[in-house]
Amino acid sequence: MIKKTLTAAALMLGLALPAAADPLAKDVFGAFRGPSQGPAVAIGYYSQGCAQGLVQLPETGPTWQAMRLSRDRHWGHPVMIDFLVGLSRAARQAGWRGLYVGDISQPRGGPMTSGHASHQIGLDADIWMLPPPALNLSRQQRENISSVSVVASNGLGLSGNWTPQHMSIMRAAAGDRRVERILVDPVAKVAMCQMETGDRGWLRKVRPINAHDYHFHVRLSCPAGSICRTQDPPPPGDGCAEAQQWINNRANPSRAPSAPADPDYRHPRTYRLSELPRQCNTVAAAP
Repeated sequence: MIKKTLTAAALMLGLALPAAADPLAKDVFGAFRGPSQGPAVAIGYYSQGCAQGLVQLPETGPTWQAMRLSRDRHWGHPVMIDFLVGLSRAARQAGWRGLYVGDISQPRGGPMTSGHASHQIGLDADIWMLPPPALNLSRQQRENISSVSVVASNGLGLSGNWTPQHMSIMRAAAGDRRVERILVDPVAKVAMCQMETGDRGWLRKVRPINAHDYHFHVRLSCPAGSICRTQDPPPPGDGCAEAQQWINNRANPSRAPSAPADPDYRHPRTYRLSELPRQCNTVAAAP
């Protein structure tokens, strides 16, 4: 920890460091077991940042349980924690017992040691598609239980795990002004497009993405007092045709346009500490 603190202090002063003294940001932020002190501030971008003053979602509440506790990824900006508690109550009103909440962020945010590219500033959260069979699971049960996919094995339609309550919960999430996007498999998005018979405005926030059939991902906008880089708003319209095209491309991959590879892309796990916003050096150096 002393070495990490000295490195962060040097970066704060703008001093050049040899590569060996500029550690991978994932190793620095993945090692913290508690948040930095001070007011809650989300710093940088969802996939290149950190956070000060995060708070931990309680492991168990009347309408939720935090899952995979061994990962220590249930830290979020207070606005996110408040949102999740409220959404878990909405889930109960929709007919579920509540919610199983997956990863949010590490204690001080930052790139994770494994998995996610985002979830770095306390404003992203994964919510399991599994309707909770109980809300008194032990720590070990929460390590062993798995979520369920709402998409059929061929990727083209819903599985038998889909329920109307899934749509009700995502609609409730999208109706919250703090929500910037909801990321979910295109099959689920198209299903909700077909099921919605009233106001379709909320569907604009629901964006199609692969590998989100076992959970849906909620992203909040940058709250007041933070120094986030905002994401471009979703395109106009309900986005239903776009989601259907994702499914069409799955069915006929040979007809899917190939997106050019970005030669400059790097996974955030490769970022060095010096590549995060300068304020992250303060977060890393804080007691």
